[in-house]
Amino acid sequence: MAGDGRWVTASVGDSDKPVGAREMAMKKPPHPGRSIKDACLDPLDLSVSEGANRLGVARHTLSRVINGHSGISPEMAIRLEMMGWSTARAWLALQTTYDLAQAQKSAGKIKVRPLQAVRA
Repeated sequence: MAGDGRWVTASVGDSDKPVGAREMAMKKPPHPGRSIKDACLDPLDLSVSEGANRLGVARHTLSRVINGHSGISPEMAIRLEMMGWSTARAWLALQTTYDLAQAQKSAGKIKVRPLQAVRA
Protein backbone atom coordinates (compact mmCIF):
# COMPACT_ATOMS: atom_id res chain seq x y z
CA MET A 1 0.00 0.00 0.00
CA ALA A 2 1.27 3.46 -0.83
CA GLY A 3 1.86 5.92 1.99
CA ASP A 4 -1.35 7.78 1.11
CA GLY A 5 -3.52 4.66 1.46
CA ARG A 6 -3.77 3.78 -2.24
CA TRP A 7 -2.97 0.27 -3.43
CA VAL A 8 -0.04 0.07 -5.80
CA THR A 9 0.89 -2.78 -8.07
CA ALA A 10 4.24 -3.66 -9.53
CA SER A 11 4.99 -5.42 -12.76
CA VAL A 12 8.03 -7.34 -13.82
CA GLY A 13 9.33 -6.65 -17.32
CA ASP A 14 7.64 -5.18 -20.36
CA SER A 15 4.16 -6.36 -21.23
CA ASP A 16 5.24 -7.24 -24.78
CA LYS A 17 8.17 -9.39 -23.63
CA PRO A 18 8.18 -12.32 -21.24
CA VAL A 19 9.67 -11.60 -17.85
CA GLY A 20 13.29 -12.59 -17.96
CA ALA A 21 13.79 -12.20 -21.71
CA ARG A 22 17.11 -10.55 -20.92
CA GLU A 23 18.03 -13.31 -18.48
CA MET A 24 17.22 -16.02 -21.04
CA ALA A 25 20.06 -14.73 -23.19
CA MET A 26 22.44 -14.62 -20.22
CA LYS A 27 24.88 -17.40 -19.47
CA LYS A 28 24.62 -16.69 -15.75
CA PRO A 29 21.02 -15.62 -15.14
CA PRO A 30 20.28 -14.42 -11.61
CA HIS A 31 18.07 -16.48 -9.36
CA PRO A 32 14.48 -15.35 -10.06
CA GLY A 33 13.86 -14.79 -6.35
CA ARG A 34 15.96 -11.65 -6.67
CA SER A 35 13.34 -10.26 -9.07
CA ILE A 36 10.63 -10.73 -6.46
CA LYS A 37 12.49 -8.47 -4.08
CA ASP A 38 13.83 -5.95 -6.61
CA ALA A 39 10.76 -5.61 -8.86
CA CYS A 40 7.87 -6.48 -6.57
CA LEU A 41 8.56 -5.90 -2.88
CA ASP A 42 11.03 -3.00 -2.94
CA PRO A 43 9.03 -0.65 -5.22
CA LEU A 44 6.02 -1.07 -2.91
CA ASP A 45 8.16 -0.73 0.20
CA LEU A 46 6.97 -4.15 1.38
CA SER A 47 9.02 -6.16 3.82
CA VAL A 48 9.54 -9.87 3.30
CA SER A 49 7.12 -10.48 6.17
CA GLU A 50 4.40 -8.30 4.63
CA GLY A 51 4.99 -9.78 1.17
CA ALA A 52 4.72 -13.30 2.57
CA ASN A 53 1.55 -12.37 4.42
CA ARG A 54 -0.04 -10.98 1.27
CA LEU A 55 1.06 -14.01 -0.76
CA GLY A 56 -0.38 -16.34 1.89
CA VAL A 57 2.91 -18.10 2.63
CA ALA A 58 5.19 -18.32 5.63
CA ARG A 59 7.90 -15.68 5.90
CA HIS A 60 10.68 -18.27 5.72
CA THR A 61 9.17 -19.67 2.49
CA LEU A 62 9.38 -16.32 0.72
CA SER A 63 12.76 -15.57 2.27
CA ARG A 64 14.20 -18.84 0.95
CA VAL A 65 13.00 -18.00 -2.58
CA ILE A 66 14.27 -14.42 -2.44
CA ASN A 67 17.67 -15.54 -1.16
CA GLY A 68 18.04 -18.23 -3.83
CA HIS A 69 17.75 -21.20 -1.49
CA SER A 70 14.48 -22.41 -3.05
CA GLY A 71 13.05 -22.14 -6.52
CA ILE A 72 9.79 -20.59 -7.62
CA SER A 73 7.29 -23.44 -7.58
CA PRO A 74 4.23 -23.50 -9.85
CA GLU A 75 2.09 -22.64 -6.80
CA MET A 76 4.31 -19.68 -5.89
CA ALA A 77 4.20 -18.54 -9.53
CA ILE A 78 0.40 -18.55 -9.38
CA ARG A 79 0.47 -16.57 -6.13
CA LEU A 80 2.79 -13.98 -7.71
CA GLU A 81 0.47 -13.73 -10.72
CA MET A 82 -2.54 -13.29 -8.45
CA MET A 83 -0.74 -10.33 -6.86
CA GLY A 84 -0.50 -8.77 -10.33
CA TRP A 85 3.23 -9.35 -10.57
CA SER A 86 3.56 -10.69 -14.12
CA THR A 87 2.28 -14.12 -15.12
CA ALA A 88 2.84 -17.53 -13.59
CA ARG A 89 4.21 -18.71 -16.93
CA ALA A 90 6.76 -15.88 -16.95
CA TRP A 91 7.93 -16.67 -13.40
CA LEU A 92 8.31 -20.34 -14.28
CA ALA A 93 10.23 -19.40 -17.44
CA LEU A 94 12.66 -17.42 -15.26
CA GLN A 95 13.05 -20.38 -12.92
CA THR A 96 13.55 -22.84 -15.78
CA THR A 97 16.16 -20.57 -17.38
CA TYR A 98 18.02 -20.36 -14.10
CA ASP A 99 17.78 -24.12 -13.47
CA LEU A 100 19.02 -24.94 -16.98
CA ALA A 101 21.98 -22.57 -16.61
CA GLN A 102 22.88 -24.30 -13.33
CA ALA A 103 22.62 -27.76 -14.91
CA GLN A 104 24.74 -26.71 -17.89
CA LYS A 105 27.60 -25.94 -15.54
CA SER A 106 28.05 -29.67 -14.97
CA ALA A 107 26.82 -30.93 -18.36
CA GLY A 108 30.26 -32.40 -19.05
CA LYS A 109 29.73 -34.88 -16.23
CA ILE A 110 26.49 -36.20 -17.70
CA LYS A 111 26.96 -39.57 -19.36
CA VAL A 112 24.53 -40.82 -21.98
CA ARG A 113 24.58 -43.63 -24.54
CA PRO A 114 22.90 -42.32 -27.69
CA LEU A 115 20.87 -44.75 -29.78
CA GLN A 116 22.39 -45.96 -33.02
CA ALA A 117 20.48 -45.01 -36.16
CA VAL A 118 18.43 -47.94 -37.41
CA ARG A 119 18.15 -48.34 -41.16
CA ALA A 120 14.91 -49.63 -42.56
